[in-house]
Amino acid sequence: MSVTKLSSATQDYLKAIWSLGEWSTDGVTITALADRLGVRTSTASDGVKKLVENGLAHHDPYGAVELTDLGHGHAVSMVRRHRLMETYLVQEFGYDWDEVHEEAEVLEHAISDRLLDAIDARLGHPTRDPHGDPIPSATDGPHLPDAVPLSSVVIGDTVIVARISDSDPERLRLFAAQGLVLDESVDVVMHSDSSRSLQIEVGGRILNLSGDDADAVWVVRA
Repeated sequence: MSVTKLSSATQDYLKAIWSLGEWSTDGVTITALADRLGVRTSTASDGVKKLVENGLAHHDPYGAVELTDLGHGHAVSMVRRHRLMETYLVQEFGYDWDEVHEEAEVLEHAISDRLLDAIDARLGHPTRDPHGDPIPSATDGPHLPDAVPLSSVVIGDTVIVARISDSDPERLRLFAAQGLVLDESVDVVMHSDSSRSLQIEVGGRILNLSGDDADAVWVVRA
């Protein structure tokens, strides 16, 4: 079954389950899935039951939701669609990185595989989206960079920003205004174990980040 033959709701569930596990080793719970999709827990539970019935997922009571090989394949296809559309909107239409998620959520369901491949070629087959998330190729899955959360970096280390979570558009706008963007060099100046806050230097500017903000930034060693 082609991914375009699935319902939009099914596509969204598959993409959300896969995405929740991409940068985390924690199991995907119904509650986390409901939060990601913006639906009630009971609605998410019903959605997962339909995935299980169609051979797209496994779910034991009170356990984590896991995709089958079939579900995983469809999920990666949807991730590719979403991230290519985000990249296309930024590079070809001048969207900012905090504006593209909602637009891509709509467009990813509407375009054909042929148009998607044409967009991929037009963009030069990019390997990451505007937030640093890897874009799967048409024949292979995504390859995560060897990155860690900024919150785990110790004082004195210099790192390079590899990915910033797109879960909070306001955070993206703030980071952009502060110069905390992809490929920027970051020096960790201060680290508070009690509050999990960080003080960093980016482009000669000192920034104070909360623990949640630091968790949203993934970095690689300089």
